[in-house]
Amino acid sequence: MVNQTNKIVQDAKQEIKSLEKDYIFSVGRRKSATVTVRLYKKDVVIEGVTVHKGEIVVNNISCSKYFGKGKELICFQPLDITKTKNEFAVSIKTSGGGKEGQIQAARLVIARALLAITGSDVLKKAYIKYDRNMIVQDSRRKEPYKPGDSKPRARRQKSYR
Repeated sequence: MVNQTNKIVQDAKQEIKSLEKDYIFSVGRRKSATVTVRLYKKDVVIEGVTVHKGEIVVNNISCSKYFGKGKELICFQPLDITKTKNEFAVSIKTSGGGKEGQIQAARLVIARALLAITGSDVLKKAYIKYDRNMIVQDSRRKEPYKPGDSKPRARRQKSYR
């Protein structure tokens, strides 16, 4: 498995160099958070903010400042698995939801973008083995409120007086 992963990493790096576009674009969702990601092959300036290779910028703020220390590592997981952390400058735009939903959506989208580049089944299996939600969108949603009740599952109390 390790030899296959190393071969995938080498193939991915060759495919990255041969890309015609300057960036790879991908969109994803988690809970009510929506995330768009651009993976750039070189250092870029986005709205006055310089993004270097190996950096992630979220809404024009560094990832560690936006999500907090430690949470930025979750965003880097797909890049760490493929060992392409220093190959890309990553720009993330988020809207809706909370911080945790945005982090999970960003991780999902970065992994999908890397899969779109390589198209490798072995890489897909490696992501699924690490964490299935890195590839598959979590379909759970908030349960809707029922008419006449205060919460989705709460019912009115009965009084037998």
